Amino acid sequence: MRPSTTYHASFYAKAAPGFKGPLTLALASNDTQKLFATAEVPAVTAEWKKYDVTLTTDADVTPSKNNRFIIWTTSAGTLWLQNVSLFPPTYNNRPNGNRPDIMELLAQLHPAFLRFPGGNYLEGNTLETRFNWKNTIGDVAQRPGHMDDAWRYHSSDGMGLLEFLEWCEDLHMQPLLAVYAGLALGRGGEVQPGDALQPYVQDDLDEIEYAIGDVNTKWGAQRAKDGHPEPFKLTYIEIGNEDWQGNYNGRFTQIYDAIKAKYPQLQLIDASIRGALNKSGRLTSRATDRTGDVQDSHLYTNSEQQSEASSTTYDTADRTGPKIFEGEWATRVGAPTPNMTGAIGDAAYMTGLERNSDIVIMASYAPLFVNVSNAVGGRGPGSSMQWPTDLIGYDALNSYGSPAFYAQVMFNNNRGDEILTTSADNVGTRDWSAPGNRGGQPAPARALPTLFHDATLDSKTGVIYFKVVNPLGTPQDIHVDIKGAASVVSDGQSVIMKADNLADTNSITEPKKIVPVTANESGFGPSFNRTLAPYSINIFKISTK
Repeated sequence: MRPSTTYHASFYAKAAPGFKGPLTLALASNDTQKLFATAEVPAVTAEWKKYDVTLTTDADVTPSKNNRFIIWTTSAGTLWLQNVSLFPPTYNNRPNGNRPDIMELLAQLHPAFLRFPGGNYLEGNTLETRFNWKNTIGDVAQRPGHMDDAWRYHSSDGMGLLEFLEWCEDLHMQPLLAVYAGLALGRGGEVQPGDALQPYVQDDLDEIEYAIGDVNTKWGAQRAKDGHPEPFKLTYIEIGNEDWQGNYNGRFTQIYDAIKAKYPQLQLIDASIRGALNKSGRLTSRATDRTGDVQDSHLYTNSEQQSEASSTTYDTADRTGPKIFEGEWATRVGAPTPNMTGAIGDAAYMTGLERNSDIVIMASYAPLFVNVSNAVGGRGPGSSMQWPTDLIGYDALNSYGSPAFYAQVMFNNNRGDEILTTSADNVGTRDWSAPGNRGGQPAPARALPTLFHDATLDSKTGVIYFKVVNPLGTPQDIHVDIKGAASVVSDGQSVIMKADNLADTNSITEPKKIVPVTANESGFGPSFNRTLAPYSINIFKISTK
């Protein structure tokens, strides 16, 4: 509940004979002792009808959570209600839209794309519980919803395909659309290639047409009817998700050929990747008769050190193969959102992703959001937190970015368009031991460097973005030599995020305990020295000519 705020309430109602109302609607405290706003529906008809009202709070309302939306009547009788909904103001004032505070946080990342539907939500455990996009469009009241048995919760599908596409439009992201590939995660849940798969292939083609078809096509016309006549921009289609079971080759080939025949401009992503690079420098994947334009690799680590060890993964990748999409990755340290340990691990790993961005063309942290209210660990009923480490936390009233979120902000908002060659001499190492990682990844070596770094150049402005991560609890002195620049400007900037302790983190009550700090710097040149703070992620912005 917030002051001076207008809330939109809607519901369907039908009255039994003899009952006409009126109905009173109210926003109230949880104990119902205080009413923040009220409105009235004078009468209700005997046939189903939608009712819309607005409720506006006074200026003296104190922001709070754990409140109630109440509908009551003082008349005796029978009343049916359906699809009862209450929305605060939304980002860009979208009907059925998203919370502004959460969207404003995400906008700080300037994300280039968003994958949807994510992960196992696409497949479900049965064919019936997959993400069936045709049930997620049109009037929200007509969407049946479905049980996402892969993650054990019911989805209203109020966040449907169009809402996803409009979300991308609002934040200037490209939608990366994952289409169903005929596999459910439970036993016996695979549709075999051929005639049995064809209806699902057609569903995929229809889904793409809904996104990018013009208004003269069947599904483009449906999108226009739903309120968005202009086609969306779509470049990438992922076929399935973590499709390591059954006959992915046959299913991928059939879907690949159908999409390429109708939409040759689209880039298709192979979802059968599992494990690290093989001896040939290629990602280990299921053998397929078609080569995807991009391969999707998922890498989760369970410690900062495992992420650091993985930072060199793509240094030896075969540059002649398909491009790589690091589709799900995270350093899983800290709950419900990562602490500074997770941020340090992420930043070290991102130096490797950025250093190899000629072949790793996309990367997306997962999961993106978590409701931290009653966020107990584990999966299933009674747990609002299905995954131990999530990028952005929120409750009913507030939201915050984790240290790992701000590491992403730093990297994405401070990068050039050319990769510079970097090397390091006299960098120390530290020993550690840890078990092998999940997902078939090899155990990291026991010696890790004490610094992680990369550099990019903005070819238009001449600005070098030099990134260096200090994972140690002690300061590190570095000496930097820049070669190949005609001149280096003395004045520049730094963007630094640091912590006193690796366990330090952000939360609902301390949302900005750890954030990047931008400062003016001097003393840059072809050679210069800097001291890196303990537990710090550092970016130096250096102008060259």
